[in-house]
Amino acid sequence: MLKLPPVLMAVASKDAVSINLHFGHTRAFLIYRVSGDHCEFVERRAVDLYCQGHTGDRSAMELILETIKDCHAVFVVKIGDGPQERLKRIGVISVSDYGYEGIEESLLHYVQKSDWS
Repeated sequence: MLKLPPVLMAVASKDAVSINLHFGHTRAFLIYRVSGDHCEFVERRAVDLYCQGHTGDRSAMELILETIKDCHAVFVVKIGDGPQERLKRIGVISVSDYGYEGIEESLLHYVQKSDWS
C-alpha cells in the first residue's frame, strides 16, 4: 500500500465526540491530523455561521474556505450542492458518509479505506 504523509481533516461537531453538524450550521471546525493508523486533534478553528435559513452568507463562506483550505476533507452530516462545489474547487473533499459516528474512528476508517495506510 502507498504510504502518504499525515493529512489534515476538518470536522463539523457540536460535542467533539461525533460528526453531528450540517456544514452550514457549524461555528467552528475541529481539525485533526490523520495518518493510516493515527488520529490526533490539532485545533479548533472558529468560523462565521454560513446557513441563514434558506440562504447562505457569502462572506461567511469565504471565511470557511480560507479556514479549511489546508485540509484534505471536511466531515459533515450534510452539505448543500453549492458549498460542496465551492470546496471541490479549492481541493477539499466533503464527506457525509459518517454522520453521527465517532470522529476518530470515522477519520481513520476513511483514510484506511483510501489505501493511505
